[in-house]
Amino acid sequence: MKTSLYFVLALVCTAAAVDAAQHDRKAFDEWKQKLVRERKEEWLPLAGLFWLKPGDNSFGTDPRSAVVFPKGPTKAGIFVLGGKTVTLKLEPGVHAIIAGKQITSAQLESGDHPTTVEMGSLRFKAIVRGERVGIRLKDVDSEAARNYAGPVFFPWSSQYRITAKWIASDGKRTVDVPNVLGDVIATPIAGTAVFPWSGEELRLTAIIDDDPKELFFIFNDLTSKHQTYPGGRFLKAASPTGDSVVLDFNRAYSPPCSVTAYATCPLAPKDNRLPVAIEAGEKYDRAAGHH
Repeated sequence: MKTSLYFVLALVCTAAAVDAAQHDRKAFDEWKQKLVRERKEEWLPLAGLFWLKPGDNSFGTDPRSAVVFPKGPTKAGIFVLGGKTVTLKLEPGVHAIIAGKQITSAQLESGDHPTTVEMGSLRFKAIVRGERVGIRLKDVDSEAARNYAGPVFFPWSSQYRITAKWIASDGKRTVDVPNVLGDVIATPIAGTAVFPWSGEELRLTAIIDDDPKELFFIFNDLTSKHQTYPGGRFLKAASPTGDSVVLDFNRAYSPPCSVTAYATCPLAPKDNRLPVAIEAGEKYDRAAGHH
């Protein structure tokens, strides 16, 4: 009788584990579809990133322009940079709109609520990165977005979904985060996830990001030498529950710089360079990708 009971309990536990794995896999597939949509809408359409010099910066398709657009008017106008303020002045007859209204000049706000200028299929706005001020250009009629084949991942595995110990920050600590521009930025941290791996205790530091409901990690590991993005991968996790946090490395993904040369991605800080191979998440094709 006991043997039969143990057998039934084993079947129930096995079925529950299978159901949980199927649920996790379905959630992963939905997450991956969202990642593809974001890349097609936000990153693959990028068509240029131009750092401005103080004063007048002419722009248009004329190769003699300070800022050369891939399409549009030959001489479209000028960007005037004063300090970190960008003023747009269009040539007579050039058609451009902001928020549905045609303009001839405008101050371009940057930051969290940037001013977006529409010119045919082009969209452009001002960005500030440290002491640099530039124009980021997007083409909504993007061949790269239309032809994107999608990311390639390691096989999904439940063993890479890990419950880690969470050590919250005191709100005062920072970590030095480098970026592809060569800058190093002292960035506040949310805390540290600690977990065992192949007999070692590993630690990953989460930096404070825009979304207070998520933790944001940038890490690299031994796969970054040949299989994954060299500068590291991104990983987001739900807010901790008490002193634990779930890290699903199946959802580790390459930064936008992996699909476009016009992003300004942060890279893995020294604290998050793991001495093991995490063979989960997105792979990276060095021959076809951007560095």
